[in-house]
Amino acid sequence: MAENTPSWWKTGTCYQIWPASYKDSNNDGVGDIPGVISTLDYLKDLGVDIIWLSPMYDSPQKDYGYDISDYQAIYPPFGTMNDMDELIKQCHTRGLRLILDLVINHTSDQHKWFQESKQSRTNPKADWYIWKDPKIINGEHHPPNNWRAIFGGSAWEWVEERQQYYLHLFVKEQPDLNWELEQVRRAIYKEAIEYWLDRGIDGFRVDTCNLYSKDTTFPDATILLPDEQYQPAFKHFENGPRMHEWLQEKRKLSLSKYGDILMVGECPGSDRETVLSYVSAARNELSCILDFDVVDLGTNRATGGKKHQTYRHQLPEFKLALAKTQDLIRTTDAWGTVFLENHDQGRSISRFATHVPQYREAAAKMLALCITALTGTLFIYQGQEIGMYNHSEEWTITDLRDIDSINAYRDVEQRYNNDPVWNAKAMRGLAAVGRDNARLPVQWSAEPNAGFTGKNAKPWIRVHDDYENVNVAEQLGRDDSPLAFWKRMLKVRRKYQRLMVLGDFEMHDLYEQDTFTFVKRVKGAVTDGNGDGAAMQNGHTEHTEESKAKIEPEILVTCNFSDRINPVDFPARMAGRKRELLVSSLDEEGAGKYLRAWEGRIYLVT
Repeated sequence: MAENTPSWWKTGTCYQIWPASYKDSNNDGVGDIPGVISTLDYLKDLGVDIIWLSPMYDSPQKDYGYDISDYQAIYPPFGTMNDMDELIKQCHTRGLRLILDLVINHTSDQHKWFQESKQSRTNPKADWYIWKDPKIINGEHHPPNNWRAIFGGSAWEWVEERQQYYLHLFVKEQPDLNWELEQVRRAIYKEAIEYWLDRGIDGFRVDTCNLYSKDTTFPDATILLPDEQYQPAFKHFENGPRMHEWLQEKRKLSLSKYGDILMVGECPGSDRETVLSYVSAARNELSCILDFDVVDLGTNRATGGKKHQTYRHQLPEFKLALAKTQDLIRTTDAWGTVFLENHDQGRSISRFATHVPQYREAAAKMLALCITALTGTLFIYQGQEIGMYNHSEEWTITDLRDIDSINAYRDVEQRYNNDPVWNAKAMRGLAAVGRDNARLPVQWSAEPNAGFTGKNAKPWIRVHDDYENVNVAEQLGRDDSPLAFWKRMLKVRRKYQRLMVLGDFEMHDLYEQDTFTFVKRVKGAVTDGNGDGAAMQNGHTEHTEESKAKIEPEILVTCNFSDRINPVDFPARMAGRKRELLVSSLDEEGAGKYLRAWEGRIYLVT
């Protein structure tokens, strides 16, 4: 690799596939690996470079694949190991890279390691998970502390065989591994990491990668929810004291022999300095992380906010959340990511824009323009390219499958005695941020079952009501569709890579409530604080011959997050410079003095 050539994963665009809901090849109602293979040409044409395949490992599916019972086997409805080998081969034949989910904070309770560990306190794997003695109160056993699991209830589960509790930060069928034990770490490196790198994959998205190291004193959490028995305990298990030691060990012992692989970590609940500590190139831990500040907007996650308490954020909050990751790489050796959707989030159109029919496609294209202009590795989630949006509030809990959503609904139902108004409030929350929004089948066509599976099959989860209007086949036939616009923007992103993928970010209008305007410039371009190397005299920019030589082209990105017209606001320092409209998310011919409803534009300023 040339000295100034960025790593492949820095300039690449990654497309996430949730296999159960992507494409069903055998009409059993469940997506599968052969279905993925059948769409690789579509993905190549879209313009992506990397595919992230969500868990396809063997699993009881209590948390839809994130409860792994065997790291070296495939969940049978998804296919076989031969299918996986073919997927790897077919990706590489097309010049695509493939990364897998690495889920190693916990396993399924059906994993052979846990089955042995639970048998007794003296067996060879007795300490491979986190076991604690109970508190005895009035002769009865109780959990060792008051930690609440992320999906609700106690984070501890009782096992009669050992007369002890084990820790599970997620559902009870997902016991946490004991990373304090070197034998456990080495088994993980061999079975979950090296096995797949040896088969030819190109890296991993690392699930919950900042949860391995816990506070081993396991104190009670601070009471944040006075009416509840179990309390949010994030500060006791996020970004724990040995995280950096173990990530560096993972690189040294397991990853270093495989070259330039991608390790992108899921890292919620982390401030800027913590994120930087994980992704600084000098530390050799993670390639980059998926920062959750944007997708956590309105959720009050850290203090135990519930789904039904979600609120609509203000646009300046959205800008600041994005600016955190954009500013991360300025003057550092770190790298960042850009994303608005994944398998755990509501759809971006519904969360950050609008899905009302009049503006839905305009909003989808505006968001595409906005995020493709941001610096970092770009992640797109299946269906995002056609503008899939959240399910209706009129759906019922029987339509949903996600354990987190079902637990949240049942909590409200029980707490408020099945009150219909409270139940409706709970469904509104799930329609906004519930994980099933992202897990509905991809809408390939207007055929029955959205072309995801055969017309006579029964999909494992309900298909979105609007599939006849929002689908791939219909949009492939239109030059003005969100899908066509995504293709265009990925080409523009590649053409202006130095500015859009690698450039420095400058916020222009933080407090504007309707518009988001920012400037991108070549990283490290010499400036005097006014952005273009020019001197300021009497409030006006004076371009000397010396300063003109320093001026690099910039792009100005401006997006209207409302259904009102808004002015295009150029920074004063750009006065007198040439402006060329590169892209409008609506149409260049109609791009006048004002931004139209839900319009985004990119100007080249020279």
